Amino acid sequence: MSEVLDVLVVGAGLSGVGMACHLQRRCPWARFAIIEAREATGGTWDLFRYPGVRSDSDMFTLGYAFRPWTQAKAIADGAAILTYVRGAAAEHGLDKHITFATKVVSASWNSAEGLWRVEAERGGETVSYAARLLSICAGYFRYDRGYFPPFPGVADFAGRLVQPQFWPADLDYAGKRVLVIGSGATAVTIVPEIAKTAAGVTMLQRSPTYMVARPSQDAFADTLRAALPVGLAYKLMRLRNILQAMYFYRLFRKYPQKANPGLIALARAELGPDAAAADFTPRYNVWDQRLCLVPDADFFHAVRDRRAKVVTDEVETFTPGGVRTKSGRTLEAEIVVVATGLELNLLGDVGFSVDGAAVDFARRRVYKSCMYEGVPNLVSVFGYTNSSWTLKADLISGYACRLLNFLHERGLASATPPALANETAEPVLDLKSGYIQRATARLPKQGANPPWRVYQNYAKDVRLLRFGRVDDGVLKFAPAVTARAAAE
Repeated sequence: MSEVLDVLVVGAGLSGVGMACHLQRRCPWARFAIIEAREATGGTWDLFRYPGVRSDSDMFTLGYAFRPWTQAKAIADGAAILTYVRGAAAEHGLDKHITFATKVVSASWNSAEGLWRVEAERGGETVSYAARLLSICAGYFRYDRGYFPPFPGVADFAGRLVQPQFWPADLDYAGKRVLVIGSGATAVTIVPEIAKTAAGVTMLQRSPTYMVARPSQDAFADTLRAALPVGLAYKLMRLRNILQAMYFYRLFRKYPQKANPGLIALARAELGPDAAAADFTPRYNVWDQRLCLVPDADFFHAVRDRRAKVVTDEVETFTPGGVRTKSGRTLEAEIVVVATGLELNLLGDVGFSVDGAAVDFARRRVYKSCMYEGVPNLVSVFGYTNSSWTLKADLISGYACRLLNFLHERGLASATPPALANETAEPVLDLKSGYIQRATARLPKQGANPPWRVYQNYAKDVRLLRFGRVDDGVLKFAPAVTARAAAE
């Protein structure tokens, strides 16, 4: 019989490493293990290797609450973020807890034992785990594939076709004509970087995106760090950026008639008078989709300096030499980068069951943003869509530790959000981005009121997850079971 763990963490990326660090700090009694499907820590920041890959939010909030970000750039490149995550893992001695190349296939809760029984694949063999609490920190998208629209004529293209998620190490774009299809953060990141050496870069977008320029280095942070201890300066910067982000998000959502033209005017000022207004005037309100960050205005400068251009149109078909658009324009390219988004996958393609009954999460509501009605001792991590991922990941990890300590101190076996009979069921995410809309039918739902409401608001989540009672009158607890002793 395998060792019974107190916690099994699935995923060794930003969220999984953070969860494990919180466990070590706040539940030193707990036995835990981390399993990772890939062969390295870092998750997204180890996977993504495309040119210019960087954070899309500042590192004072994307960084962990317990580990200051000390590098000069607040908008950091992927390699620096990966070093930071691995540094946190090393400081907390997590290497001895992680098993790589291990992909979870199924997870079954057994109430008689008070345990999750987890089956995983490693090297062609099945391995088993038993844990009292299961924490899914596997990110929010599929690592094995991105979204690739069914473009006509793709097989006819004679050049090289690339997806950013699987950027080839041997790809040489210097002196080549490159077409980037897409308008989100990935496309906006890639275009200015490859424009430095490519013969020409065109970004083909179906519709414009709201973009805002921001310096990659924060002068105020530099001043604080020069005057204050590192930890205090980090906390103050983190607080300032949290409050600032909350303020502007609320302002933009409340007054889109003012925010929309204001952001468009800022972009136009960076682009100069020659940029076509239609290519930088979104058709939706600010924050209907995620706002795209442009560090040091690099994308705007590439367009303004004519090293890159933007075309607003749609693909009609690929041709041997590039793409023909629906308006009849021919876009020649030797390399086409399909930056059309991700495929959402919140719970890692794991087959879940509770006492033999399969769990369909699309029919379950979320409790406190991290648990699910009718599912015991399962905590999953999903960050903010309007701010840094780690802000909410930290709060959820802290809540998981509070819950674990509560069960441990009272000798309880499980905590289960109850099934709801007559409660509103709304989409859990309200963004209109394509990758979210494509997955809406498969995603869990949310209710109308707390604790069933999923907030995109840090202050509300602090109140709910950090200071709200664990025994809140909603969560249902089960006493310790005698079968546990036999299981161990």
